[in-house]
Amino acid sequence: MSQTPPEQQGQNPYSQNPYSQQPSYAQPHPYSQTHPYAAPAPGYAVILPQPKGCSVASMVLGLVSIFFGWTFIAPTIGFILGLVGLRREPAGRGMAVAGIVLNGIMLLGWALLVLFVFGLFGALIGAGSAYSH
Repeated sequence: MSQTPPEQQGQNPYSQNPYSQQPSYAQPHPYSQTHPYAAPAPGYAVILPQPKGCSVASMVLGLVSIFFGWTFIAPTIGFILGLVGLRREPAGRGMAVAGIVLNGIMLLGWALLVLFVFGLFGALIGAGSAYSH
């Protein structure tokens, strides 16, 4: 005894394609839209904008200032170059920000050191004048 309904006994249940009745959708033209992250067409090279000198110089001055402990002048120049690179060079934004942060840390360190030395020097002079009277 078969469990198939009598009207379908002579038909193969696998012969019908369940996907044959799908509606057709209009396909967009492949060249009508540009995708910013799509791969380039074969035969065309993609030229990415390279970071320019200000961003790179700012980051290099920041790294070198931290590792070699350079004075107040190099971090100041690096900080200014980082600000210029941030405005003028969008491709070098990451390096410009890194340079601003590194040079800012060095400038802050030097400013704290100068304040500490002047505070210590002022305290020693104040303590010395109290004993002289």
